[in-house]
Amino acid sequence: MDQLRESFEALSFRQVQTYIQSGNVVFRTRELSPAALSKRIEERILHDFGFSVAVVSRTADDMGVAIRNNPFLKQRRIDQEKLHVTFLSEAPAPCALKRLLDLAALPDQSHCSGKEIYLYLPNGVSGSSLMKTPLDRVLSVAATTRNWKTVNQLYEMCRDCR
Repeated sequence: MDQLRESFEALSFRQVQTYIQSGNVVFRTRELSPAALSKRIEERILHDFGFSVAVVSRTADDMGVAIRNNPFLKQRRIDQEKLHVTFLSEAPAPCALKRLLDLAALPDQSHCSGKEIYLYLPNGVSGSSLMKTPLDRVLSVAATTRNWKTVNQLYEMCRDCR
């Protein structure tokens, strides 16, 4: 994670912080849209580490909206430890969302809102019908899934970084 932080600092990002060994990085910058940032970061990772990786970026405000919009928080008897958010590089096509729905088997639930897929996986990730196939392949867009605790922790780090 030290090397990853150094790569982000070499891009002139400020207040660079990593979160556990997850590849999550929080930083400040005045430049570019999330999509343009993702491209710059992908190029830097390829240069510094020698491999390609899809990067999905969100602003602090985007993270706050993603947390507030989680539809499962309004349901009774939801175990928040079983909540996840899949962050997408772009909104998926309707046919891709249909493929996702076709994969789901109860008790798993999913809900798409723009560039986020909210997941409720009562049997955990390993017992989930939705997680047997990588979601980026199903949805045909870059995707990265984080558990609810991580999403909230990253948002707090973003707020502290302002």
